[in-house]
Amino acid sequence: MAEEAIKLGGKRKSIFMDKVKKLLPEGGNLNLCLTCGACSSGCPATGLENMDPRKFLRMAALGMDEELTSTPWVWMCTMCYRCVYACPMQIDIPALVYEARASWPRETRPKGILGSCDMALRNQSGSAMGTPPDDFVFVVEDVLEEYRETQPAFKDMEAPIDKKGAHFFLNQNSREPVTEPDEMVPLWKILHTVGADWTYGSKGWAGENYCMFLADNDSWEKIVRTSINTAKELGCKVFLNTE
Repeated sequence: MAEEAIKLGGKRKSIFMDKVKKLLPEGGNLNLCLTCGACSSGCPATGLENMDPRKFLRMAALGMDEELTSTPWVWMCTMCYRCVYACPMQIDIPALVYEARASWPRETRPKGILGSCDMALRNQSGSAMGTPPDDFVFVVEDVLEEYRETQPAFKDMEAPIDKKGAHFFLNQNSREPVTEPDEMVPLWKILHTVGADWTYGSKGWAGENYCMFLADNDSWEKIVRTSINTAKELGCKVFLNTE
């Protein structure tokens, strides 16, 4: 069955697109699209829900706000920015996607992302797994002790937490301390080998931020601020984001 062609009739102003332009420097170049399709060629979400970045941008230009702010495709976009890198005009399509996500009532957004964001907001770790600071400290110390005993080459390895004055403030994927604690060790070994001065924070150590993917700006900021404030309190100079 052939797709029905988009019918153009009259002048249609996109309130959605105008809103995005105000958020981006120089209007985000959203009106410079050449319709070349370079954005769609490398997009991992191209074809899902009968949508791709080029089509999404053209629909915005045509004022199809209702369609743009209701398509589930916006939740399939990985926000990887491949489309921006491929675009000869550097059009920020992910900014359009983000604003489309933000237009959804919060309770109707994908349950997995929503649940992970809300879980991170419930604890000072910022962990999407709900791991509180004390549990994180226990896991790190337990794993460190095991590797010191079983691998003599790393008997002096450190995995400091809340170390004052460390150069690097390191964060951590919140899944690993819960399900795969051994996966934390390779990075510790690298930092030990190069003699890096680093620390975790007992607060704000979780690296991912599902509230960003949820397009919840206030919650996104809250989680980031917890990490940054902890790093500042410890006197760290560099925030080392592993995610």
